[in-house]
Amino acid sequence: MKYPALLTFDAVLPLLEEFDTIIDARSEAEYAEDHIPGAINCPVLDNDERIRVGTLYKQVGAFEAKKVGAALVARNIATHINALFADKPREWKPLVYCWRGGNRSGSMAHILAKIGWPVMQLDGGYKEYRRHVNAALAELPSHFSYRVIGGPTGSGKSELLRTLAQQGAQVLDLEQLASHRGSVLGNIPAEPQPSQKAFESSIWQALRRFDPALPVFVESESKKVGNLRVPDALMEKMRSSPCIALSLSVADRVALLMREYAHFVADPSMLNRQLDCLLPLHGREKVGRWQAMAQSGTMPLLVGELLAQHYDPAYLRSIGKNFALFPNARKLALSDISVRSFQVAAQQLLASAALD
Repeated sequence: MKYPALLTFDAVLPLLEEFDTIIDARSEAEYAEDHIPGAINCPVLDNDERIRVGTLYKQVGAFEAKKVGAALVARNIATHINALFADKPREWKPLVYCWRGGNRSGSMAHILAKIGWPVMQLDGGYKEYRRHVNAALAELPSHFSYRVIGGPTGSGKSELLRTLAQQGAQVLDLEQLASHRGSVLGNIPAEPQPSQKAFESSIWQALRRFDPALPVFVESESKKVGNLRVPDALMEKMRSSPCIALSLSVADRVALLMREYAHFVADPSMLNRQLDCLLPLHGREKVGRWQAMAQSGTMPLLVGELLAQHYDPAYLRSIGKNFALFPNARKLALSDISVRSFQVAAQQLLASAALD
């Protein structure tokens, strides 16, 4: 085969795990928004350089822009080779892509091929990858059977999903992929949510690795997890799937939420800023009282009130409306919030799924 080889994404897909390195030659900003899972970022033009060359192209002309761009590209590729690839053996097999499979990835692939590495370039670049993901997410979710874990806030749904995953089950943890716990208080400090495109890439990556013969466990999410939208085809399939109704005592729910939301316990002012989001639903008087409770340190009492007056009524309104099979859900009660309790519950679900 002549290198660099130019491959379509359909041809690349079965080989993704076989590449030693997947190189995203786009700028840092493009990479940060989304990229092929597992790719590393080696900008052929960084953010500022890309703007500089593009401006020169528009204001002066293509020839001058290409002269400046070529020097920057050559320097940057040399830097990447020296810093990251100088120790790679002759058999090292990279895949390189950029936005449309044009000059940026072409330049890097050409130089790597001249060195002697069997480099491949993605035809159509990230744009073609993104087209594939969009098409796959409209169709791939229908290949699987789902077990939807429902239950009011604090009943341990996320912990049960983590335990199921540890025991080898197929788990699609949308809150983990979205870096959000799914409620008005669900943002995670110092962990911003990914872009919508990156969220969809993570879902695609998870689904394509699942076995259609085995169930996929997922939480009873709404259409949005924080600021991110769950793909329509996946949401539709989840909402028509068999459900598990998880339950836990109110005291244990409060204790679990105190544990999972320790950052709010440590910083009541952060919690109070989030509680402002409840003003349209509950009014200034009630929300102000909750905020005073946070400041005074009566956090368990506050959590209990939030469950009773906000989260539980909202959950009851939502679950029956959106998950058609929830009235027939299998009931699963947790004895407490110990590790052993979640392990037993996970084992029961896996045993039940094996009999389905």
